[in-house]
Amino acid sequence: MTNRVTMNKKTTYFLAITGLLLLLIAAVLFSLSVGEMHIGLGDALRLLAGGGNSDSLEYMLVTQVRLPRIMLGMAVGGALSLAGAMLQGVYRNPLVEPFTLGISGGASLGVAAVIVLGWQASLGGLLLPLAGFAGALAVLALVWFFGTRKRQVNIQHILLVGVMVSFICSSGMMFLMSIASSESLHGIVFWTMGSLDEPNTALVWITVGATIAVLALSLLFVNPLNALRLGEERALHLGVNTQLAVKLLFVLASVLTGLCVAVAGVIGFVGLIVPHLVRLMFGNDYRILLAGSFLLGASFLLLSDVAARSIIAPNELPIGVITGLVGGVVFIFLMSRKIAR
Repeated sequence: MTNRVTMNKKTTYFLAITGLLLLLIAAVLFSLSVGEMHIGLGDALRLLAGGGNSDSLEYMLVTQVRLPRIMLGMAVGGALSLAGAMLQGVYRNPLVEPFTLGISGGASLGVAAVIVLGWQASLGGLLLPLAGFAGALAVLALVWFFGTRKRQVNIQHILLVGVMVSFICSSGMMFLMSIASSESLHGIVFWTMGSLDEPNTALVWITVGATIAVLALSLLFVNPLNALRLGEERALHLGVNTQLAVKLLFVLASVLTGLCVAVAGVIGFVGLIVPHLVRLMFGNDYRILLAGSFLLGASFLLLSDVAARSIIAPNELPIGVITGLVGGVVFIFLMSRKIAR
């Protein structure tokens, strides 16, 4: 009987991951061919394989614009969803998301300061993501310092400190925006709405590599996260070092969020809504939840990016507008279903 249950779980896991992987592949192929200039899927694949004229507009568009954008979209969408799943497991609170702890506020404050001071033009395009990542790390250090006592992690204390730091960063943002020039203000607003239009391909591949590395590391915490669903005390009885697990998961999720915000700006609701959808479809087992959240988050952000590029083409909507609208509607729908039950 036990072997049959184990086989059923393995089959469910395999089918779930396979289905989400196929969805991601479909989203990638769709993103390659759809845009202001429509390119047939066969032509896009042929161009990626090295066929066609390497000096043509279509080749440049597919290989140097759409492909890096797709890679960044998969990395950021998967990373934010993975971070959301990890933090919700640590806090045992489905309303926690990567931006709850003030990480996005710190990154936004760092970027806004650079824009207002005019350093971006003189020091190069890499300064914005570096400033955003530095701001995120500063908030992480601040939350960690005030949220821990005697080397013991109090997750609820960290959550409260993170929310307060987020409010402080928001106030700092409003101050900078109030003294910024109209040009600087436009840059700040556009950045805070999120975009996958990152011209530095090296930064894109760094984000992809870091995201895959954190995904692999997170899978080592499947058993601790499943045990934490029962509460810290019961997890301790099951032999889980809860303090170490919580510390490492918190740092991994926060650094991953900081990197995503630094590269792509503030893209809300992905880390909140995607883990909910995976739980609704496949249950609470973190053997499915972590990898499933990553794959579904990558697909969701890619499709949102296609919508952002297509709705008012040739202009482009900030991707945060699409994720906020879709995520908000889906979240309200899910909550209304729970209340109805």
